[in-house]
Amino acid sequence: MLPIVALVGRPNVGKSTLFNRFLRKSRAITHDMPGVTRDRIYGECVMGDVRFDLVDTGGMVLESEATPELSKDFEDEIFEQAREAIEEADGIIFVVDGKEGLTPLDRQAAEYVRKSGKPVFMLINKVDGSEFAPQMTAEFHEMGIEQMPVSAAHGYNLHEVRDYVRRFVLDLGIPEETEEDRVEAGLKLTMLGRPNAGKSSIINAVIGRDRLIVSDVAGTTRDSIDVTFEKKGKRYTFVDTAGVRKRANIQDHLEKISVIRALKNSKRSDVTVLTIDITLGVGRQDKRLIEFLAKEKTPFIVVVNKCDLIPKSETNKALEAFRRELRVIPHVPVVMTSAQKGVGIGKLLPLAETLRRECEIRIGTGALNRALAAVLEKLQPPVVKRRRPKFYYVTQADEPIPTFVFFCNDHTLVKQSYVRYLENQFRKLLGISAAPVNIVFRSSHDNKEWEKARGISSIGKRGPGRERIGGAKTRRHETKYKALKRRRRKEAESEAGKGKAKKGNKGDRH
Repeated sequence: MLPIVALVGRPNVGKSTLFNRFLRKSRAITHDMPGVTRDRIYGECVMGDVRFDLVDTGGMVLESEATPELSKDFEDEIFEQAREAIEEADGIIFVVDGKEGLTPLDRQAAEYVRKSGKPVFMLINKVDGSEFAPQMTAEFHEMGIEQMPVSAAHGYNLHEVRDYVRRFVLDLGIPEETEEDRVEAGLKLTMLGRPNAGKSSIINAVIGRDRLIVSDVAGTTRDSIDVTFEKKGKRYTFVDTAGVRKRANIQDHLEKISVIRALKNSKRSDVTVLTIDITLGVGRQDKRLIEFLAKEKTPFIVVVNKCDLIPKSETNKALEAFRRELRVIPHVPVVMTSAQKGVGIGKLLPLAETLRRECEIRIGTGALNRALAAVLEKLQPPVVKRRRPKFYYVTQADEPIPTFVFFCNDHTLVKQSYVRYLENQFRKLLGISAAPVNIVFRSSHDNKEWEKARGISSIGKRGPGRERIGGAKTRRHETKYKALKRRRRKEAESEAGKGKAKKGNKGDRH
């Protein structure tokens, strides 16, 4: 195990900014408003030859009136998260604000940190230069903790602080992690959904403890929180994200950042768990998220949460109603859960493992072409503009999801309905039931010049005016292209005629 170092302190002293500086990447959301960080955030930090886990925590508030922006319940929950970080940490970095000076909250937090008995040193943040350091650090000496000035925002003294933190971790005396001790990252699952759908509650139910703050107030989770745990000898990482609301309803800049991070995490994870509140049904925002995941070809599971809020006799009817609503994605698994009662929670991880195995499936070219022959024998592609698409062979590309590349004479002749037919047939023949399948067409090399002249890409994309075969846009594009060729031919002929006339005039003069 790597050494664990926790960043603690009262709200709005710059812990998250220091956290990002130490990790050298924007891992935690930073904002001038206090109380942005609520759950504890972990990140692996490397400083020279030293590796350790750094923990960012929410602001410690030991008085209920200290932060009016937060309710008393949130303050208690945030303090509980910071307390757990202090308990599991091997060393503590206590952060204070040099501009505001020593406050009663700082004294109370420092006293609480001392009681832990862990090695601790203090960083006085927001000291923007060496000329300000003596005055801004003077009153902190009375706390009796070894200290260093720093400016996380402007980078003052940051190099010296990194070097000091490196020595601080070495002095903890934690044995270095060997290659045998390292555990594989394992399956990464991202929770996605509307606010207050129960994403954090599901994670707590799966891991069996209250790792994340849960509240009835929508928007409790603001940052993307990684929760790593082991179950039955396997390692998993859940990424809890902020709820995604309708774009027109997002006014706060902080919420915009949270939504962007949530969508990015869904694309980077192995499996995305889309959570829907059963009492609200499949809303417009849920359909937008489904469309986003389907377009990005992201492997995902639909979890219908809070099923304990409806009578048991209506559970099957509700599940069928959800499947009808989600008929545009018939391959995606749908699971009914109740995070509070623990119903259906045990199905999530095995289902995610199955989905990942399907995404990693690799099929030989011979087997694929035998499947293609069977599919074509069953139903030939329809004729378009007196031409029938002709398929030469198919192969699988090296992609994270099953991607099949079909080589044909002209991909623009393949109708979308036949694309769906190919996908469904290949799913049946190859045993791919839940994973997304990507179908790509490539035209033959002989047609490249002809396609380029018509504005068509040979890698499976339609060019200008090719949105619909035989449509008005197609005809307009071809008419314009023919008119352009005629105009250029006439211009060339007129130029040639002028050249001959000039030569004739010169001959007459002589």
